[in-house]
Amino acid sequence: MPKTYAYLGPEGTFTEAALRMLMPDAPAGSLVPCSGVDAVFSAVRGGAVDGGAVPLENSVEGGVTATIAELINGDPLLIGAEVAVPVEFTLFARPGTMLSDVKRVATHSHALAQCRGWLAANLPHADTFTVSSTAAAAQAVSEPGAPYDAAISARLAGERYGLAPLVSGVGDRADAATRFVYLRRPGALPEPTGADRTSLVAFLPDDHAGALVDLLNQFAVRGVNLTRLESRPTGDGLGTYCFCIDADGHVAEARVGEALMGLRRVCREVRFLGSYPRADADTELTPLLPRGGTSNADFLAAEQWLARIRAGAVA
Repeated sequence: MPKTYAYLGPEGTFTEAALRMLMPDAPAGSLVPCSGVDAVFSAVRGGAVDGGAVPLENSVEGGVTATIAELINGDPLLIGAEVAVPVEFTLFARPGTMLSDVKRVATHSHALAQCRGWLAANLPHADTFTVSSTAAAAQAVSEPGAPYDAAISARLAGERYGLAPLVSGVGDRADAATRFVYLRRPGALPEPTGADRTSLVAFLPDDHAGALVDLLNQFAVRGVNLTRLESRPTGDGLGTYCFCIDADGHVAEARVGEALMGLRRVCREVRFLGSYPRADADTELTPLLPRGGTSNADFLAAEQWLARIRAGAVA
């Protein structure tokens, strides 16, 4: 059977664009739009599709709550890949609409947060409304008797639903980007590439002074760089949090593997979310050199030394 892939719909979302970047060879009809992030997770978990794409974080607004909540709860899924998509918003309306006619604007909550400055300066008297996605906003504006005059969405969505662009580049940050991840059911991990990321969720055992320091030290003493650390409520009561973590490196590398083992010793639970190639692997980045004694070669040499000791050899 041909493989199928779910994404946050409807057609024309940034998530669809991300999935097409992640799966450039996917045949026509293999991409399945879903009504929400939770529906994408359900489709992947239940085996209705082979994988799915969801937004994880935005460079302006931070983590996407719905995605993080699903990663923390429910049957575990693995992140198999990621891609960063530049986010440019356009104000669309039905053909014949003038900017002065716009009184009600629909968009996604993250898009609204990234366009508030432009709206305040150019449509100060317009009311704003949030819907499930920017493409859903464009779709709603295109329908007869629509309750909205305009939508802030990707150009792909506006054009797909037959709308006319009123203003391009309405975002407050020209360099805004969203990171999307590809979800799949648990299985074999991709081989290390040398430019990887490992994601996980750590649950502290209890609330005590230094609990977070104990967690962070597992990475620091092994020279593992963290690229994201975000606290989220566990749902078990006020003041009870877990930590969503992205770390440079692959779990197959000795220092990353040892950091995860250390984390498992000091945490109540650790949910492994995958090791996969970084989206920025092809960009010109200054590599972070590990501190002395924390390179993969250092860990291998120390492991071999300990093996000799255990075998009865003189150190």
